[in-house]
Formats: sequence, C-alpha cells, structure tokens
Amino acid sequence: MNNGLTTVSAYFGSLLERHPKRITALVAALLLGGGGGAFAVASLAPDAADLPLHLVTESVQASNLPEQAASLDLHSFNLYRTETTRSTDTAKSLLQRLGIFDPAAVAYLRSDKLASKALLGRAGRVVNAEASDGQGLLSLSVRWSPDNKGVFERLVVEKTPTGFRSRTEEAALQNTSRLAGGTIRSTLFAALDAANIPDAVSSQITEIFSGEIDFHRALRKGDHFSVVYETAEADGQVLRTGRVLSAEFTSRGKTYQAMWFAQPGQKGGYYTLDGQSLHRAFLASPVQFSRISSGFSMREHPFSHQWKAHLGVDYAAATGTPVRTVGEGVVSFAGVQSGYGNVVFVKHRNGNETVYAHLSKIGVKLGQTVSQGDNIGAVGTSGWATGPHLHFEFRVNGVPEDPLTVAAQQSDSPPLSAAVKPAFNQLASTLRLQMTAAPSIQQANAD
Repeated sequence: MNNGLTTVSAYFGSLLERHPKRITALVAALLLGGGGGAFAVASLAPDAADLPLHLVTESVQASNLPEQAASLDLHSFNLYRTETTRSTDTAKSLLQRLGIFDPAAVAYLRSDKLASKALLGRAGRVVNAEASDGQGLLSLSVRWSPDNKGVFERLVVEKTPTGFRSRTEEAALQNTSRLAGGTIRSTLFAALDAANIPDAVSSQITEIFSGEIDFHRALRKGDHFSVVYETAEADGQVLRTGRVLSAEFTSRGKTYQAMWFAQPGQKGGYYTLDGQSLHRAFLASPVQFSRISSGFSMREHPFSHQWKAHLGVDYAAATGTPVRTVGEGVVSFAGVQSGYGNVVFVKHRNGNETVYAHLSKIGVKLGQTVSQGDNIGAVGTSGWATGPHLHFEFRVNGVPEDPLTVAAQQSDSPPLSAAVKPAFNQLASTLRLQMTAAPSIQQANAD
C-alpha cells in the first residue's frame, strides 16, 4: 500500500511540474466548490504500477565548437545612437559622444562643406547615427528648420563602397499638437523639466495663469498641471514649439483652465472654458525663469544697513538675462540714476508706471513706444547692487504698489461676442476631452 501511494504521489508530482496552472486551478475550484465540507478526488489516470516501462537510449554527438565560434565571428550587428550638437563640437568630439571612433569619418565631416555647416558650431540639433559593431560610421542624419516657411532640411551622410557621401533634402514640416502633464514634487520648473516640456511652453503656462496663481509663493507639493501645445515636427522629431492651445493647473485643490481662441478680426487670447478672458494689461514678471530674492516689504538695506521699506521686487538672475516690459507704454527715462544704476522707466495708461533697475545694458531710448513683452535691457549689477538681479517697481499715480498683486488685478480684454460663442463652445468641448487624458499622462511621467 505504501509503495502504491508513493507511486501515485510521484505521478501527481510529475503532472504538477508539467501543468502547474491547470492542477492549481483544479484544486482551487474543488476547495471553493466544497464550501469547507468533505469532497472526493477522482482518479486522473490509470494506476502507475500497471503502466509498462520502456528504456530509451540515444547517442548525442558533441557540437562542433570551433565551427560555432567561427560563425559568431562572422555575425555582425549595427548600433544606433542619438546626440544633441554643442556649439563647441568638433567632428571628432561629436562622433565620440555617439560612440563612433572612425578617423575616416572624422576627416570627411571636417572637409565636407554640407556636413561641417550643418553640424559644427550649431548647438541644439539632434543627430541620429548608425554605426557598425566595430564603431565605424555607417550613416548619420540631422534635421533643422531654417525659417518659418513650413519646411525643414535634412542632411544625410552615408558610407558607400567608394567612401562617404553627403546630401541635403527638403521636406514639409508636420504641424501637430502634444499633450503633456506633471506633478510638482519640489519646484514648478523641476516638474516642467521632468515632463519634458520645452522652456518656451513653460513660460507660456506661467504667463497664462499669472493672474490667478502666485507661482512664486502659492504652489504646494502635489499641485499638478497639463498642457496641449503646438509643435512642428520633422520625421517625428520636434523641431519647433508654438502656442499653448489649452492648459489646466490645479493648485491647493482649485483647478484653473485656459484655452486659446481668436475672434474674427481680433488678436487671439486666452479664455477660461466658460468664456472669461484671462488677458491682463501687465505681465506677472519682467524676467522669465527667475526667483524672487527680495519682496515688497520691510528689510535691512544692503548698503546703509538701515531697516526700511523695499518698494519693489528683486528678481535674481544671471547677468545678461533679458528684461522685458510688462505692459504697453512709452519709455519716460532710459539712462543712469544714482542707486538704480542703469534704469528704464515706462509710462503706461491710467497713471501706471514701471521701473527696471540695475541693468547691465539698456535696449530702448527715451520716448520709444514699447509693447508688452518687448526686450528693454538685460539683468546686471549697476548702481547699488550686491549681485546680479533686476529691481522692479510698479507705481500707481506715483505711489509704489506691490507688483505681485497690482498687475494681476488689471484686465483689458473684451468679452466674447454672442456670434462666436457657438464656435467657442464647440472648441472648449474638444479641449475638455483632451484634458481628461491628462491624469494618465501625469501617471506615465511619474512611473
């Protein structure tokens, strides 16, 4: 009896090894179906003791190891790499970053006019290369858009039996849009970078919501955003980004939405999805991608060391960072003024005036008309400045006000007309659907 049980046990063990999922499912079904009561197990096969035994012998020849090694030596494979050009690149340094060590290819890229013009001294171009397993160059391509006429150029360098050859081709750019999203873990710009959102798009997002969200002080960990923006692509590669088409930002539990819409005969602008204009008479900040180093408050003056009111906002930024006017107006002063150093004053409508101080250079003249966003100078350390930054003031009828609050309160955009409301609502419905896909995009980025 014991021998029979041993044989059956061995047989079940063999079945379990060959069909683990089926045997497990069968046992589970029996357990669930039994409801805790007694149950019986049916015989799955004849008694193993009654089965005949057969002895099978087979001769196995050893593999021809030298032949296999020779076959491996004959096997070849190609490698594919992508890199971005730098302004300091040489033909040799670019190929080395691509994992290519090919003196003949280096010499060709140096001497060929098409290749050297497209690759060397051109920062930011994406290069795709195919190399042999011996680290030799087989082919190389790079794409760029020379203007805004809707076309791009493609340089192709290929290895032929007679040496390397290059050619340039022209093709149409594909205009499309992209959806991206992210969640703030530390800073806004870290989240934007993690979501692979281009700087030009990031700056548009902050401008769109600057009237509703204080990006310098109000953001919290867990706030999240999504954006749909235009792109111009060449062979699937983004060469240029365009306008933000729609965006959504959730901060402190409140969600803000925006979409681009142009009424016939008028300049386009951003609106909430229920038709309220988001355009402001003044930008939230005169310097993009900067941080506030000193706010509109009382502080110890860095030179006199006296406790006094700081009547503006200081934006820390590297020397040479562009400074833009926050609103339309006329330059009322452009020159040097005591502690301000190089400074520009701009008069706006309704008794408003803005001041841009400590500039390294001034880019406008007295009496010049400027539009919102125009470059008027660059960040510097002129005047009474302990480090590179922009001192910015906002004055209302000659009285200094906090720039972070007063500018955001002023809107100058007309409401939507009744005639365009149907087209607006239809577009808003489409964009709402796109925004519903944002959480999955954010989760994919997080994963």
